[in-house]
Amino acid sequence: MSDPHVHAPELFRKLAEGLPQDFFRQTLVKALTQVMEAEVSALCAAAYGTRTDERQNSRNGYRERELETRLGTVPLEIPRVRQGTYFPSFLEPRRRWEQAFVNVVSEAYVLGVSTRKVEELMQAMGAKGVTRSEVSRMSTTLDADAKVFRERPLDRAYPYIWLDALYVKVREGGRTISKAVLVATAVAVTGEREIIGVDVAAGEMESCWKAFLEALVKRGMKGVQMVISDAHAGLRKAIASVLIGTTWQRCSVHFLRNVLALLPRSAQRLAAGAFRTAFDQSNLASAKEFFGKAIQLLETKHPKAADCAREGEEDVLAYMSFPELHWRQIRSTNPLERLNREIRRRTDVIAIFPNDASLLRLVTMLLVEQHDEWSVGRRYFSIESMQAVAAPSEIAQIAAK
Repeated sequence: MSDPHVHAPELFRKLAEGLPQDFFRQTLVKALTQVMEAEVSALCAAAYGTRTDERQNSRNGYRERELETRLGTVPLEIPRVRQGTYFPSFLEPRRRWEQAFVNVVSEAYVLGVSTRKVEELMQAMGAKGVTRSEVSRMSTTLDADAKVFRERPLDRAYPYIWLDALYVKVREGGRTISKAVLVATAVAVTGEREIIGVDVAAGEMESCWKAFLEALVKRGMKGVQMVISDAHAGLRKAIASVLIGTTWQRCSVHFLRNVLALLPRSAQRLAAGAFRTAFDQSNLASAKEFFGKAIQLLETKHPKAADCAREGEEDVLAYMSFPELHWRQIRSTNPLERLNREIRRRTDVIAIFPNDASLLRLVTMLLVEQHDEWSVGRRYFSIESMQAVAAPSEIAQIAAK
């Protein structure tokens, strides 16, 4: 006896077998065309070919544009209007970093980057068929959005902040130089992760980092108990100068790299395992014991590596004075390193930016996207665990959550 029930996927397959190959693309085009027609009618306050006293605008032909979809490339005819502009609502949510890239492309044209390279950039980022007027419009909007994000008030306490920098090439004064992109992420007292700062600087000297941190404080950053970073001398001096009284956690990953760089390859594996064992202990006393044993392994044959490890011991184990539930995340800059890799992946497409503003715009809008994803995701640390590092005046912020 045949099964009277037909499952939906099987039914869909049987129906699709009898349809033309481009049936679904044609259906999509028709649906999107109807959306555009409805939006233009609303913009004009009158339907196509209708004469009314309420009409506020009129149509002026169409412009062609290709839209990349999961069904393939579909052609669209976007209506024009005589007064102002019309842009379909379903195309507006283009990712902000892609919009920023379009603006970089326009500036590259102005500053003499070869046409071939610009075309390659446009194809790599999918920015096809964008007019100069659209680029100008997007640039103005992006700069305003980026500035609002970078200068927004920091109205919560941030017990933990991570600081790091990456270098990107920029044209300046007829030369190509490396500029530092300074990035700060943090965990608020409510356990939520945020991107709290980004800027482009000449380098990582104390003056650059100091100005960066002072700007964060001016925007309201407070309640900082621990700063996690590498051991760059300029950054350390800036932290000590601006964030007085905070604990500095030396990134355990960078620390280990610094020690291993002083060892021959044959000794690196054993040393790395010994220090990682210390990091994995469940209390500070035990960690110090294993850390001392790791230093003893190096003392005789590799005194420079042993001195480097001994010098960094207190700072690299600072995380053990904080809640154990937070140790894995706060003992290194790995969370920020992952973000930096994503920035690098996008900036490598461009290779050399025409100026500081274009670099800052692209990186900022990429960080806005990441910040938005974090804001709707799960908390980085639980509310309960954050109570252990919250000051009495900050408990109310946690309770409100």
